[in-house]
Amino acid sequence: MESFCITMNPGRVLFGSGARLHLAEEAGRLNMQRVVVIAAGRRADQPGEIERLLGPIWVGTFDEAQMHTPVAVTDKALHFLRARGADGLVTIGGGSAIGLSKALALRTDLPQIVLPTTYAGSEVTPVVGETRDGQKQIFSDPRILPESVIYDVDLTLAVRPGAAVLSGLNAIAHAVEALYARDRNPLVSSIAIAGIELLASALPVIARDGSDIPARARALQGAWLCGTCLALVGMSLHHKLCHTLGGMFDLPHAALHAAVLPHAAAFNESAVREHLKPVARIFGAADAATGLYRFACELGVEMALGAIGMPESGVATAVEATLENPYWNPRALTAEGLRALLEDAFAGRPPYIQTRRE
Repeated sequence: MESFCITMNPGRVLFGSGARLHLAEEAGRLNMQRVVVIAAGRRADQPGEIERLLGPIWVGTFDEAQMHTPVAVTDKALHFLRARGADGLVTIGGGSAIGLSKALALRTDLPQIVLPTTYAGSEVTPVVGETRDGQKQIFSDPRILPESVIYDVDLTLAVRPGAAVLSGLNAIAHAVEALYARDRNPLVSSIAIAGIELLASALPVIARDGSDIPARARALQGAWLCGTCLALVGMSLHHKLCHTLGGMFDLPHAALHAAVLPHAAAFNESAVREHLKPVARIFGAADAATGLYRFACELGVEMALGAIGMPESGVATAVEATLENPYWNPRALTAEGLRALLEDAFAGRPPYIQTRRE
């Protein structure tokens, strides 16, 4: 019999086409009276619609959120909030906007309502990563978890198919690592498998037809489930590498996750093969790493870190930084193994199942 312990996070989810129309009601439920909207630019005038839905309780919009949540941007946004006497945050967008909102909540404990437009899943986690001087630091705190998440599939239609696919692969990474987490449990494993299955069925359809609403809805449900995995168990090598590389080289977040995931799975496969069998099954491959790589390639994803901005000289630096402060991992980390992993990922080569030597 497997023994485990799990702490479930509070949080409220509204899901459906047109769910955003309940925004003012949700803000009232949280006693928000002076709301600042957080965004990363003004794609399809989505912040403008949110401002109109909030009506008289909207007091300003900070739309300068950036990838990897730089502390300097958070400080600027914090000043913006205080100048307007904000008592609540409403966030519209993907990981950049959500990350900024969560960083602000960590500092102010203001309630948050998040309306995701992509599939990263971070909106249901009490975790945020902040970047300062090329290093990304991860914080976990109950104040970070948004009080309400409004999943409105209509809001995802403005995200082009290529970006949607990358975002979905980012979500899949959370679920894959949850399957072999140190604190894994039957509930999270079931959620992870369901999330991967939803995204595996939806992303190829979205890649062909970004206007397919049923596929967009399945992807949004999958992102919710995969993000829930990230909230409930710890992550391992894949997330450590992405945090390290993202902070050091300012690489595009979702593309980075997509490129690294098959190689991190290949590194760990010999240690956790049984746990990764569902992933191999979902993608119709002999092993999880090959299945993940082929799936991403079939979707037209760039799999070479070198092509998305990583310098080749960065391999040695990243290996050193990863070993200096590693996350728990089911297979022991070695400089040789990490170097081989990153060299393959840098070149975009198919993953190689590394043999355990420890």
